[in-house]
Amino acid sequence: MRIRQVFFRLGQRLRFRGRQHATKLFAAALLTVGFLAASSMGASAQQQVLTYHNNNGRTGLNSAETTLTLSNVNSGMFGRLFTLSVDGLVDAEPLYLSTVTVQGGTHNVLVVATEHDSVYAFDADSGTQLWKISTLKSGERTSDDRGCSQVEPEIGITSTPAISRPTGSNGVIYVVAMSKDSSGNYHQRLHALDATTGNEVNGGPVDIAAKYPGTGDNSSGGFVIFDPAQYKERSGLLLVGNQLYLTWASHCDIRPYTGWIMGYNATTLAQKSVINVTPNGNEGAIWGSGAGLTADSSGNIFFLDANGIFDTSLNSGGFPSSGDYGNAFIRLTTKSGLAVADYFEMDNGPQESDGDVDLGSGGAILIPPMKDSSGTTWQLAAGAGKDSNLYVVNRNSMGKFNSNSNKNYQTLSGVLPGGIWSMPAFFHGRLYYGPVGQPILAFAFKNAKLQASPVAQTTNAFEYPGATPSISANGTANGIVWASENTNPAVLHAYNAETLVELYNSNQASGGRDHFGVGNKYITPMIVNGKVYVGTTNGVGVFGLLGGK
Repeated sequence: MRIRQVFFRLGQRLRFRGRQHATKLFAAALLTVGFLAASSMGASAQQQVLTYHNNNGRTGLNSAETTLTLSNVNSGMFGRLFTLSVDGLVDAEPLYLSTVTVQGGTHNVLVVATEHDSVYAFDADSGTQLWKISTLKSGERTSDDRGCSQVEPEIGITSTPAISRPTGSNGVIYVVAMSKDSSGNYHQRLHALDATTGNEVNGGPVDIAAKYPGTGDNSSGGFVIFDPAQYKERSGLLLVGNQLYLTWASHCDIRPYTGWIMGYNATTLAQKSVINVTPNGNEGAIWGSGAGLTADSSGNIFFLDANGIFDTSLNSGGFPSSGDYGNAFIRLTTKSGLAVADYFEMDNGPQESDGDVDLGSGGAILIPPMKDSSGTTWQLAAGAGKDSNLYVVNRNSMGKFNSNSNKNYQTLSGVLPGGIWSMPAFFHGRLYYGPVGQPILAFAFKNAKLQASPVAQTTNAFEYPGATPSISANGTANGIVWASENTNPAVLHAYNAETLVELYNSNQASGGRDHFGVGNKYITPMIVNGKVYVGTTNGVGVFGLLGGK
């Protein structure tokens, strides 16, 4: 039955029924419409994780988790099921595709990318390897560490891929891989992989190159030039419609480098748009401790830029006169190519940038619409970096720059001691942050304002780089906050999302039953279909209910 037919029949029947009957019929119609809408979605209605931190708002929330509950996530009923071994560091968050046809069978597929330039597909339930491919061309090897200890001993695939899966398809996996050829030349390439085989599709791979008008670092002839040797793709890839967006981080702030964002057509892999946010200066990389760019439903992109040149001389519109936005919270429009539409720069942003106290060490998050006490709806975003402050911006008017005071929506000063090298998660009106050397803190919104004091915190702290929480829930019920410690062995924690009282950790069971490997920085737990997947330095730990409970 079509949706409009439901309401037509409802209207016919309401002519002959009273108010009570009308109310019941209307409720029934809404349930029918919801069922029809869900049924029409096909594969997309099933639980999947196709991008970093679950969605383009990067909330880290899976609100359709029906298996894991507050009562069964404990060391007696929950634990490590198995550990997947791979050939390099897993710096990218594993991703998940439901019901994919592979090798003549149907599988839930876990996609794992490594710094050895490999991509694996595993059966997400049994751990069986379905396929493995190398992104290296003949005669190539992974990049060396470029004299920087941030990613070592090799640089291959660092960023979390993005997956496109239109209804009725098995999906295409997009990854960016770095390599070095036999002549010593470095390459950054964009790959599109068939989820059923790992084979290249859409004309991939393509070498990444770019130039942008400017006179900043590595410029020539009036353009700054992208040098693939000087960058790594740290931030998770962003897929908006049929456009794929890439960003670039430096190697240990070793110049020359600037702040690049590039847009590609996901079908053809043709580069469609490029912007540089420090084109007449230097630095200003985008890395976010692995967090991806965020995007709203209109295609606006929000992110935190790292330390770099900011032009304090502003034009009549309040924008930097030379187009340099180092250390800023930035909104890009994508309507006619990439362009800065708005921004917020702290009043001491240039000074913090000079001291390497950059905002860009954290990831931005989009907050679902909120109403204040007068009924006004606010579209907000939040972000934090190394200075221990938490910044909330109005996405429609971010605040720009004023050297005397911050003009953003809200600044909570000093509430994140230790600073942020991670990103938060959002659930049921709360924002969860994991600062360095501190507990995970839950901050609550009230009347569209974030309260300065946390309403809950964990009893344990997280050493560098802190924690990026993820959350599972069934609607608003059974909310569980998950986080991994960068220790040896790594430790997976689960907490009641309301109280942050611990439910489980992987050290509780005797004999190291749930140990799953050495911890890895910036790792984000991924929860889907009753299981939790956590990357390590050489594999992925897989957790779930024990004994099929």
